[in-house]
Amino acid sequence: MTIAMSTNDPGSARYLALCGGIGGVKLVCGLAQVLPPDALVVAVNVGDDFEHLGLTICPDFDTVLYTLAGVVHPQQGWGRADESLGVMEELRRLGGDGWFTLGDRDVALHLLRRQLLDNGLTLSQANADLARRLGVPLALSPVSDQPVRTTLDTDEGHLAFQHYFVRRRCEPVVRSIRYEGAETATLAPLIRDTLTSPQLAGVIVCPSNPYLSIEPMLAIAELRARLRTLQAPVIAVSPIVAGSAIKGPTAKIMKELGVHPAADVIANLYGDFLDAVLIDEADAALATNDPRFVVASTIMRTSEHKATLARECIALIQRLQRSRTGESR
Repeated sequence: MTIAMSTNDPGSARYLALCGGIGGVKLVCGLAQVLPPDALVVAVNVGDDFEHLGLTICPDFDTVLYTLAGVVHPQQGWGRADESLGVMEELRRLGGDGWFTLGDRDVALHLLRRQLLDNGLTLSQANADLARRLGVPLALSPVSDQPVRTTLDTDEGHLAFQHYFVRRRCEPVVRSIRYEGAETATLAPLIRDTLTSPQLAGVIVCPSNPYLSIEPMLAIAELRARLRTLQAPVIAVSPIVAGSAIKGPTAKIMKELGVHPAADVIANLYGDFLDAVLIDEADAALATNDPRFVVASTIMRTSEHKATLARECIALIQRLQRSRTGESR
């Protein structure tokens, strides 16, 4: 079901969300419920992207795209609903490289993306075209048009992200993480324009895996530098609740890197630009002596939960704005 957009007019304010895949898009869905389409821009991680079977695969972007278009697989949270696997079944029968499963509808989208890229469009232009074709009214963009690839040094050697995440199902022990290409990557035009816009009200870091979804974006020097000097508030929603990750291998990776999985890790990772962190009620003790932490219900099981948390994010940004301008809270 396609997400219904609010018709309430919050003025000319715009918000930028930094988002990974399944966990992050839940909050984006909530924001889409409480903001009009032209008030929200979503920057999506490209660290998961890779070339496979001659196609450019963008797992996080496509998860956001399919979810907002109302065509995502409802149980998986990724891939297409009502999907068939004829292409992969035949590929495997012929002895092809079938470790990464692509549904038939998914293959169609990837073929179109390949055609758009071959016709000279940038990745952000091609993905914006796909979003329009699927009827998504929000402005979605990969964070960069240049490749930034997450790679992991593990006890099984150096692994590209999808080989770690899909082929090896996150089983290898992670020693360190690199974001190859980040040192030369620049921001996609829409993301740069949003960050420099006088209408920018605030930035929301979604509850995505900090190491695999958010840090690949922040490794782009231009993004981190702009966030550090931003006049608008920057907040984050912690993906860690009571020492566990809601989705994915976040807590496992933290432990393997020698980091205790707790909500305050988010404040430390993003501390050079962050104004506040929304943490779950289960972690309320963290807020006792640290004003950066704001307590809310951060587990999003229903559409109502997503919208409620989105409103909490907007309200927090507005309080921070008033505080900066000297207005009463």
